[in-house]
Amino acid sequence: MNLLFIVSLLIQVLLIIHCIKTGRNSLWIWAIALLSAAGSIAYIAVEILPGLFRNRATRRAVTGMRKALDPEQDLRRYQDEARLTGDVASRQRYAQELTRHGRTAEAVAVFREALTGLYESDPNLMLGLANAQFAHGAYADARATLDALIARNPTFKSPDGHLLYARALEAEGNRDKALEEYAALSKYYAGAEAPLRYARLLRSCGRNDDAQRVLKELLEHARLAPRYYRKMQQEWLSIAERELASL
Repeated sequence: MNLLFIVSLLIQVLLIIHCIKTGRNSLWIWAIALLSAAGSIAYIAVEILPGLFRNRATRRAVTGMRKALDPEQDLRRYQDEARLTGDVASRQRYAQELTRHGRTAEAVAVFREALTGLYESDPNLMLGLANAQFAHGAYADARATLDALIARNPTFKSPDGHLLYARALEAEGNRDKALEEYAALSKYYAGAEAPLRYARLLRSCGRNDDAQRVLKELLEHARLAPRYYRKMQQEWLSIAERELASL
């Protein structure tokens, strides 16, 4: 027996086992056994591949591969949508994608274009603008945008916006106010980033005992949290462990 025949036979056997275990139509067993390569290819195409592409993990992998091969595909699509429709939603998507690609000056300009008329005080657009300004290094502008956001939308709540506000204050050098915001934010922020940044700022201010306390509370909370939380926050938690070990 040559190697090709052995491999082909093994594939047929595995496909027949798959057919039986998954309760597929028994006619497939005969097709795979009697038609060899043609039957195997047909079974894979009809029964296996469609299920793979319905699987969320597979879709994520395909999307990740597509973005790796053509990282600006979504950017071009959103740009075309914004140019063709000109509506606020398409401009917002385009500006957010520009920010993700580091083209922050362009993102700021697109956000400002969208913040007109009925949408002049839209909180989500203002938050997007502040994100783009912060990413561009315009920390004072980002903080001013967030101040205006709250003044115009007093009932709007956003943990990520609050975190951005604390980071902008810290980047401006207003450490005392940033510490206040981080302390308030850490009490309700769902992720590990806010308390970690709070602990880091405490440490840079020479308050090592307080930084140690915040990090210990963060890691203890993570230890008791569900596994999915630890998985989602793995990067921040790893940094927190290193920070605590170095104190």
